[in-house]
Amino acid sequence: MRNLVQSIVAIVALTIVFGFGYPALMTGFASVAFPHQAAGSHIKVNGKVVGSKLAAQQFSSPKYFMERPSGTAPAYNAAATTFANLGPTSPALAKNVHAAIEAILKLEGPYNPGLTVHDIPVDAVTTSGSGIDPDISQAYAALQAHRVAAVRHLPLAAVQKAISQNTDGRSWGFMGEPGVNVLELNVALDKLGGK
Repeated sequence: MRNLVQSIVAIVALTIVFGFGYPALMTGFASVAFPHQAAGSHIKVNGKVVGSKLAAQQFSSPKYFMERPSGTAPAYNAAATTFANLGPTSPALAKNVHAAIEAILKLEGPYNPGLTVHDIPVDAVTTSGSGIDPDISQAYAALQAHRVAAVRHLPLAAVQKAISQNTDGRSWGFMGEPGVNVLELNVALDKLGGK
């Protein structure tokens, strides 16, 4: 009986400390040390939240840069982040990649003469680990730049400058690859104008 009481007391105490106390302490610390990130890294336009720097959202108009394929259902659902979990020999992965390649060739081909499957960056046709990665590679942004400049009637140099200004470097200077935040880039382009 004594062991049972001690076990119950331990479970209750550990639940209070690690289930409530520690998360509250870390949330409080994050709110003070990193207020923007702790609040969701919201991006606002004219005082209205249009999205988060941390999660991709779908853009369908050709005047916008497109994000990586979503791995969530429904698409770009931040509440249901997941990865595809499809291996390199998976027929489902091959089907998804093939469909993405065809869509990119159809969308980008008219603006990039001579575009072939070999010119399409990997991140353009595969999902990220979370399924809602907000960044694309510089290569994928460069591929889309011609379309966005043409549709918006903006000089290609202006679009390329916007890409450069919205490219984040490697984490801590050495981890990962530079990435272009799609939402921030599209917001910047809307501020530039064009059609």
